[in-house]
Amino acid sequence: MDKEQAKARIDELRKQLEYHNDRYYNQDDPEISDFEYDVMSRELRALEADHPEFASADSPTQKVGGTAAKRELRKVEHDVPVISLQDGFSKEEIEAFYTRIREEIADPVFVVEKKIDGLSVVLRYYDGELKEAITRGDGVIGESVYENVMEIRALPKVLREKLPYVEVRGEVYMTKDNFEKANRKQAETGGKLYQNQRNIAAGTLRQLDSSIVRERGLDIFVFNLEVCRGRTFSSHSETLEWMAEQGFDVSPEYRICRTFPEIWEAIEGIAEGRWDLQYGIDGAVVKVDSLEARRQLGMTSKVPRWAVAYKYPPEQQETVVEDITVQVGRTGRITPLALLKPVRIAGSTVSKATLHNQDYIDLKDVRVGDTVVVQKAGDIIPEISRVIPEKRRPGAVRFTLPDRCPICGSETVREENGADLRCPSDDCYGKRVRAIEYFASKDAMNMEGFGPSTAEALYDSGYVEDIADLYTLKKYREDLIEAGTVGREKSVDNLLNSIEASKENGLTRLLTGLGIRNIGKQSARVLAQHFPDLDAVMAADAEEIKALPDFGDIAAADLTAYFAEPKNRELIEKLRQQGVSMVSTEEAAKQDDRFAGMTFVLTGTLPTLTRSEASEIIQSFGGKVSGSVSKKTTYVLAGEEAGSKLTKAQSLGVEVISEDDFQRMIQ
Repeated sequence: MDKEQAKARIDELRKQLEYHNDRYYNQDDPEISDFEYDVMSRELRALEADHPEFASADSPTQKVGGTAAKRELRKVEHDVPVISLQDGFSKEEIEAFYTRIREEIADPVFVVEKKIDGLSVVLRYYDGELKEAITRGDGVIGESVYENVMEIRALPKVLREKLPYVEVRGEVYMTKDNFEKANRKQAETGGKLYQNQRNIAAGTLRQLDSSIVRERGLDIFVFNLEVCRGRTFSSHSETLEWMAEQGFDVSPEYRICRTFPEIWEAIEGIAEGRWDLQYGIDGAVVKVDSLEARRQLGMTSKVPRWAVAYKYPPEQQETVVEDITVQVGRTGRITPLALLKPVRIAGSTVSKATLHNQDYIDLKDVRVGDTVVVQKAGDIIPEISRVIPEKRRPGAVRFTLPDRCPICGSETVREENGADLRCPSDDCYGKRVRAIEYFASKDAMNMEGFGPSTAEALYDSGYVEDIADLYTLKKYREDLIEAGTVGREKSVDNLLNSIEASKENGLTRLLTGLGIRNIGKQSARVLAQHFPDLDAVMAADAEEIKALPDFGDIAAADLTAYFAEPKNRELIEKLRQQGVSMVSTEEAAKQDDRFAGMTFVLTGTLPTLTRSEASEIIQSFGGKVSGSVSKKTTYVLAGEEAGSKLTKAQSLGVEVISEDDFQRMIQ
């Protein structure tokens, strides 16, 4: 691979990884498995190592992936730092923890608890009355969610013992029943289904409308007494008993243990029943019970020395690949799908698993009829971990993706320097329907109530052939209601109103919704920052586009090629005639270099900026963004749920700033 090819491949991989980071961290809707992501990431790291001249601080290999939704919640400083625990992944690691404690503390007693998978909050009671609730934040400063926590019915608002000040820590979660109820409602309204209980609980607790919390029915388990004035305790288990007497739901079914066999038995017992619980757990926590012993053991620079969290490996089950089919996406990408003999795993029945592309199939050597081991990546996405070759039936044939599109019959094309197979036909049903669905999606034009079934129904019934036709649907209101194509009168009116409102979304969302290859919402925002309207974007040549931040040869070529197509220009004219705004609402990119020579590291969730937005601001001012903390780091910008990067910054003496500090620096 020569230098030009390497640069093109690096640009392509960076775009793909940014896209999949966004799908995973922000949308909770990943499209690929951890395996495929890691393959791309390793390839990019190797290319960057071989070609340091193409190094970029904004590469996905140099920064974290997640971002945060914009919101406005009051910041509150914690009385006691809210810290994380040391993780253990094997029996040997937990036994080593037990042995170390035995060497430092005489006859220690331990408490083993379930590690609830929710959102950590700290609750403050003054004279027995709940007055404040704070998210973990960066461990030092959190956000007030008091009004929302007041809507959690199971939480006592007044304690039975009116002590001057009590501070407790708990985990807010959503039950399995309420999660399924929320998803039924999403399905009825055509919204995107939630991926897991933890994400919807966290998102709900940060809502600005407290009625949503009441409607979704969040719950809470309290697991630690942080501060108590007016009463003393000698052990953690004693505090749990007292908190239960005050009306709290405390750590469920915790166990007191004295020997390592007892500890491991408790951990295994939690694992056996974890998928039958109404709440999610992501491990078990082993804590020293004595509060005096905890004070003696103290902390390292990162974690308390008196506790460890054991993380369970993904549950795996054997099943059989009954068939392999293929699907066609909006860009024509052909994705193979394994149809599995239904098997219950991680709390739900799994009957499908994506096989991604031909390279993935060849690497795993998955064939129809194979017995395979299946797990859920992150306890969410079904994936085939491995094939069991000794159980393969005689005559099993290697699976090869079709050389023609299964929807329209067009000859398929493999991407140059890529693994994906695509249908090139613009008339392919699969591509056209998925393109309409994507245009209306949350990340693009944000038409509420518009999902895959809506796109198919409108296309199949002849109302919509392309995205511009969406804006003519109001002419057919009565017909849509009578036919029930997208629901009853209220659903139709809600959809039509949302479509009409989307006309004013502006250039960023419009460019995103057009579905141009390698142009996601971040690239669309960069374009909208540098061009006043869509006409200016269409008039720009490839060299002008390549000069923009985050744009390389491939993205620039894809963009200019799209606008060079007469049919695409005709589509844009149709949108213009329907009154769709094509004017940028983004602020022009900043030009000064106030951050020149500075290196920033981002960690945690920022209150109002996404990580991508903060990175863009830093780079626009001439600064660099790194994915790891070192002595050369200038600032660590820390938000909610900041982790090890914050701890390392504190140990190295690197200055830690909040988003408020950052906003003052850029204003």
